[in-house]
Amino acid sequence: MKIVDTFSVFPKEPNVEKLRAYHQKFPEIFRTYFLYHCQDTDERLNNAIEKYTADWESIKKVHQSIGDLIEEAIVTYETKYRLEFPVTVNLIIGAYGSNAYTHREIIPDITFAMERLSFEEDPLRVIIAHEFGHAAHNIISQEHQMNWKNVQWNHPYVTLLQEGAATHFSKKIVPNLNESIYFSYDHTGDEWLKFAKEHKEDIISSFAIDIKREKENVQIYKEWFSINGGSKFGFSRFGYFIADCFFQDSLHKIGELDTLLLWKNEGFFSNVEEWLNKFVPTNN
Repeated sequence: MKIVDTFSVFPKEPNVEKLRAYHQKFPEIFRTYFLYHCQDTDERLNNAIEKYTADWESIKKVHQSIGDLIEEAIVTYETKYRLEFPVTVNLIIGAYGSNAYTHREIIPDITFAMERLSFEEDPLRVIIAHEFGHAAHNIISQEHQMNWKNVQWNHPYVTLLQEGAATHFSKKIVPNLNESIYFSYDHTGDEWLKFAKEHKEDIISSFAIDIKREKENVQIYKEWFSINGGSKFGFSRFGYFIADCFFQDSLHKIGELDTLLLWKNEGFFSNVEEWLNKFVPTNN
């Protein structure tokens, strides 16, 4: 594993010109960031500049601890799963887009945007474990002769399995925390999780009905997985709760490895649909 730490290059008194010069020093990293995870506009950068001063102490604290916590996670994955990560991990200061993500590769690199991360160690440990969980899922699948050409990457059923797997791994690598941290990556998620549990059947049913109505994948992603969604229930990202429910139900039925490898099977979509249909009223 290699860490590319861009912190020391970040401009001390940022303006748009200096930010763009910082981005140009790491062109591939920021090309991906702005292509998929953040708007690349002067307005966006100016808004970020206004926030950096207030958040700078938090950013510094994240930077001070994230390297050691990444190493800690790597050791735990190796101990529990005999996994190694031949990846590059990028530490950036972004423009308040995504907080962390794996790149679109079979064995994916990982980027953490430090301005969007909690400096508190337990939430930071969890999001690190979650992102490495995505990589672990792909590495394990690759080791079991996954045919990647068959994966419909943008389909919500694939996203369900991916996010369910990453959330599961985060619970295994950083166990015994307040449950909401595994979804919110901070200490503010209790209300979100309480609502999700109290309305579990309605939430999963609504997701399943959206799928049945053949909404566009981008619409499904925005409503259920994006922080900018959540129009149906007033909370965003309930797709992560659904993903965890699906993964845990499958885990109890067929075990960890077979659940991780579900996307290898021709009947994968049918399996997901069968599970979702348990929550859909018969009149829909």
